[in-house]
Amino acid sequence: MRLKKTVMAMIISASTFTLGSCGKAPEPVSQASVWPVLQLPVKQEPAMEQAISELLAKMTLEQKIAQMIQPEIRDITVEDMRKYGFGSYLNGGGAFPNDNKYATPADWIALAEAMYQASMDASLDGIAIPTMWGTDAVHGHNNVIGATIFPHNIGLGAANNPALIEQIAEATAREVMATGIDWVFAPTVAVVRDDRWGRTYESYSENPQIVHDYAAAIVRGLQGAADQDFLSERRVISTVKHFVGDGGTTGGVDQGNTEVSEAELFEIHAQGYVGGLQAGAQTVMASFNSWNGSKIHGDRYLLTDVLKDRMGFDGFVVGDWNGHGQIPGCTNDNCVQAANAGLDVYMVPTAAWKPLYYNLIEQVKQGAIPEERINDAVRRILRVKKRAGLFEKPSPAKRPLAGRTELIGAAEHRAVARDAVRQSLVLLKNNQQLLPLNPQQRILVTGPGADNIGQQAGGWTISWQGTGNTNADFPGGTSIYGGIARQVRAAGGSVELSNDGSFNEKPDVAIVVFGEEPYAEGNGDLDNLEFQRGNKADLALLQQLKAQGIPVVSLFISGRPMWVNPELNASDAFVAVWLPGSEGEGVADVILRDSTGAIQHDFTGKLSFSWPATPQQATVNMGDANYQPLLPYGFGLRYGEADQLPGTLSEDSGDAAGSAEQVIFERAPRSPWQLQLLSDNERIAVTSSVQEFGAIRSRTFDNQVQEDARRFEFSGTANAGFSFSSTFPRDLRTFVGAESQLAVKLMRNGPVPDSVLLGMNCGAECQASQNIAAALAAMPEGEWQTLQISLSCLQEQGLNLTQVLNVFTIQSEGALNLSLADARLLATSTATALACQ
Repeated sequence: MRLKKTVMAMIISASTFTLGSCGKAPEPVSQASVWPVLQLPVKQEPAMEQAISELLAKMTLEQKIAQMIQPEIRDITVEDMRKYGFGSYLNGGGAFPNDNKYATPADWIALAEAMYQASMDASLDGIAIPTMWGTDAVHGHNNVIGATIFPHNIGLGAANNPALIEQIAEATAREVMATGIDWVFAPTVAVVRDDRWGRTYESYSENPQIVHDYAAAIVRGLQGAADQDFLSERRVISTVKHFVGDGGTTGGVDQGNTEVSEAELFEIHAQGYVGGLQAGAQTVMASFNSWNGSKIHGDRYLLTDVLKDRMGFDGFVVGDWNGHGQIPGCTNDNCVQAANAGLDVYMVPTAAWKPLYYNLIEQVKQGAIPEERINDAVRRILRVKKRAGLFEKPSPAKRPLAGRTELIGAAEHRAVARDAVRQSLVLLKNNQQLLPLNPQQRILVTGPGADNIGQQAGGWTISWQGTGNTNADFPGGTSIYGGIARQVRAAGGSVELSNDGSFNEKPDVAIVVFGEEPYAEGNGDLDNLEFQRGNKADLALLQQLKAQGIPVVSLFISGRPMWVNPELNASDAFVAVWLPGSEGEGVADVILRDSTGAIQHDFTGKLSFSWPATPQQATVNMGDANYQPLLPYGFGLRYGEADQLPGTLSEDSGDAAGSAEQVIFERAPRSPWQLQLLSDNERIAVTSSVQEFGAIRSRTFDNQVQEDARRFEFSGTANAGFSFSSTFPRDLRTFVGAESQLAVKLMRNGPVPDSVLLGMNCGAECQASQNIAAALAAMPEGEWQTLQISLSCLQEQGLNLTQVLNVFTIQSEGALNLSLADARLLATSTATALACQ
């Protein structure tokens, strides 16, 4: 689409930030002109620094190293805390007290209190230093059942309202404090350049100025203003993350390589740190990515020379989930380079924390890590604890907000979240001014996202990937349908909910809610931006309704802009609702008139990311040379404004199909496939990193990166297994060819029973399998190997690839210990498949 000059001028003027490096490689510049010397608002106090020096003088090397170790609640006990005195600990996504997804606020407080008291027990080591609990409260206190779930960052960026962001952060801080936690791993200040990245929704905008302003706002909201209630008893410590360049990786690959000049690294990717540090942020999290081939966790220039020395940051740098282990030459339990580069706290959330602790002690004794580097790291950690008042504040259970369960999902917090939903919505199309709707009409609400709070909340919601949640997991929340239904009925209209677009009485209008299924990092990476490639079920629903002469309003749930030309063509109105969170009624507030016919709220959201013109246009960003998106940065209709889209958009996806393969499991299950555990003819969805069901137990573990593999332990007491399944049959006819294979990367530990069946099915009467027991037994124990099964073997048994429900299942009646690192379908492969049986 070619924009009118007036529209483009409006968009360019909307940005106050000069993007001299967008779209071309900038000229090399010196460090002095790139990285600023910041005037930070929190100054060092001589009395505090003296107290820290006195405490350091009393500490043993072992106590200092313990301050630098951050384990995870699934891998340590209260007694471990008592013995070692860790400086901090965390709960990762999908980790809960007692491994219980439904842990109550009282359970969270009980664990916080127990860990705190253990850290303050000086009976073993003669010293008492309070520990800190860090949590990923990235869009509300999103690990806790019943908490307010705010829209994800991409939606908040469309609102472009820093004051709103500060309100959200304040509400989040209160809910976090109610569970006894001190420290929040937010805000994420990535500036995404390639929307194929699975963490795009964690970014506020492709415009660094919005990210800069939001970083400052959320740090103030979490910590308090530096000159007012800074880190008071009603505030939490914030973390600006992930330093630096996480949103700029080549190809949008999670934890990949950001290949940019130093000027672009600063001008595009570092602006959130300028804003966050100038607001007083006390911790910074190092990033998984590399910068021009150098892993950030081991990059002394960036962590020390730039962040600490040049920019003046005097808080501490915490690592990401075993990120130090990704440095070449390092492992999760052995990494000198990270400490020497400037990492102050090792996030080591697996059993590797213990050997890492002892290795670091020995490495300091041997001189591989200078003792002054250790003293600097621990001074920084103690400085943050002192500034946060942790030495003076009561224990977690006795703090002013602790145990105030009325704060979890409080009405005032939900009101802020609902307002955020309203402000985040972006109207892309409104043919013949169909919106806002008269609520006194007969309205059909349909689509997979209509009554699905889990889908509208997205990833990083209760579970890490946001999967496995039902509406019951969001007490107090409202689905998009729920909000529409309440308002329509109150106005005297009628509303009908339908899963498949069917209805009892023909509606005046249909609202179709559809979009991406929940995902988080790694699992969300795409190879192009076409929505529902190869399986246009939602498009078919839109077309089905249009064919009956029913006006269609599309509400599109997504964590990024996507190529949806066919869906736009099949819609009379189209709204990008992003990932609105738990307060779905905010959508109804905008798309429905009130009972008098007046507009309740106009659309105010504007695209904070450019909308792609083709599936391949994943790197289109404001300021680029040859900037020709379908809809530009800053676009968003208001009521009464004419459409900017042509009547009919091209539906040619070009070479969107890409390579003929479908990933089933890579670090996590890939949509639409959901992992299930099977035992004695029953099955349950896997909703936790550790889960047991009958005769099978499953647990995530780190292979190459954070929780990227799963171990399955079959007890042998009943027929058991695991399966990657879809709610609806999937059309996999792409893989009908004779060369198509299922490739599975497995590792076995221990003996193999005589029968281990690997199969696929398209229903109870359409099953096929192969016995892979001999192949597993032939594998070296404890080593990864890839087994490949010819799909033609399964088709010969009657498998219908046009309607697959379970794409990959392994079952055994005997005892078996089997790990999985990867599973995918390949249309062609040069590898030799196992012989058909």
